[in-house]
Formats: sequence, C-alpha cells, structure tokens
Amino acid sequence: MMADDKILIVEDDTDIRELTTLYLEKKGFQVLSAGNGNDALRIVKNDSPQLILLDVLLPGMNGYDICRKIREITESPVLFISCKREAVDKVRGLNAGADDYITKPFDLLELEARVKANLRRNRIQSSQLDTNRKIFRHEHFMIDLNSYEVYVNGKIVPLYKKELQLLVLLVENQNQVFSVEQLYDHIWGVDSFGDMKTVMVHISNLRRKIEKDPAKPVLIHTVRGFGYKFSKPKAVK
Repeated sequence: MMADDKILIVEDDTDIRELTTLYLEKKGFQVLSAGNGNDALRIVKNDSPQLILLDVLLPGMNGYDICRKIREITESPVLFISCKREAVDKVRGLNAGADDYITKPFDLLELEARVKANLRRNRIQSSQLDTNRKIFRHEHFMIDLNSYEVYVNGKIVPLYKKELQLLVLLVENQNQVFSVEQLYDHIWGVDSFGDMKTVMVHISNLRRKIEKDPAKPVLIHTVRGFGYKFSKPKAVK
C-alpha cells in the first residue's frame, strides 16, 4: 500500500459508508465517498482514485451501469459490494468490468485484504508494460502488443483490462494449454479471493468480442479436461 492510495466508496447506506470509511482511514487510506452514480463519476474524473468500492443497488443509475461508465474513464480496480449473492449477479458484475465481487454482510478484515490485493496486483501489472513486443495476426484478428490494441476485421475492439491481460497471456504462449487455475493465478493473483468462474466469464467475453463465431472458436480453444489455449497466430515483426 502507498500513502497516497485513494479509495472511492459508492454506497447509499450512510451507516455502511461511514463505518467502511472510518476503518479504511485507520488503515492509512485516503477515502472519498459518494451516495449515487453521478457523484461517483464526478469524483472518478476529478480525483482519480486508485480503487473503487461500488454498491450495486443505488438510487438512479445502478452499479452495473456506473461500472461501465467508470471503465470509460479509468482502469483502476472496481470491487462490487452487494447484497445480491447469486452467481448470475457476480457474472453480471464481472461482465460490467469489475475486478472483484464482495457480498454483504462483509467482514472488514476481508475487505481490507481484498483492497490491498487488488491495489498490489494493479500496481505490479502496470509496471510490467513492455514496449519491445510484436504484432500477432491470425486471419481476421490482430493484436498490437506495442500499443495493446486489438483489431477484428480491421476495426479496433475495446477490451477491459483483465480481458486484455488474459488475451496477451494466451497469445504470448500460443499453443500452451493453461488450466483455469493457472489463468486465474496469472491474471488475478494467488492471493485473490475470487472464484474460478471469473476465468470462464472472461474467456466467454473474449470469444464474443474477437471470434467470428463464438460458438465455434478458432482462436481461443477449449482443451477438454485441461483448460484453454490460443492457436498459432502468425507473428509479424
């Protein structure tokens, strides 16, 4: 953790917001808060928090829509905090661009651990950018690993940060089979508290965005009983 880490709490329940703020401030974080989506987006634009804790059920704009708008502004980690506990709710949160999902009621020690893990992982990944990379092509698909841009049929395709990191890992290790657990450890980290369905959701999203026919993928293959691999892109220097 760094002394200038700013955390934005987006929560309309005053008691939860104040209790979480007090706890995190005692742990050395700078804490900003908002009770609705419009205030949250204004703070994200003006104050650039390093992490956002986001409730799902908010007045006006819901958390999923707020998260999508946050992703247009920043790649800072977003952690949903919600009373919605079903798997479909977690999947919806990940699809909206979240990095983690915590259910209410939550333990403050676990919340602190997840906050620190996501901040640490985001800092490491940001420092590992390598400008000395290649361009990979495969029929309709191209990824420029200098600019981290992905093209399908010549048009740029926007990806969320975790989707891009997952795709880069697979492309750079073409034909190597990764288990779901290995992919999770590489991208989310061994100290994460999430669930392995996260990987499958992101693979599904990637296929939807880069495959001609997501039901019959030619880029990201499932190796039954083992995991996933990226098939032989042509490297062009």
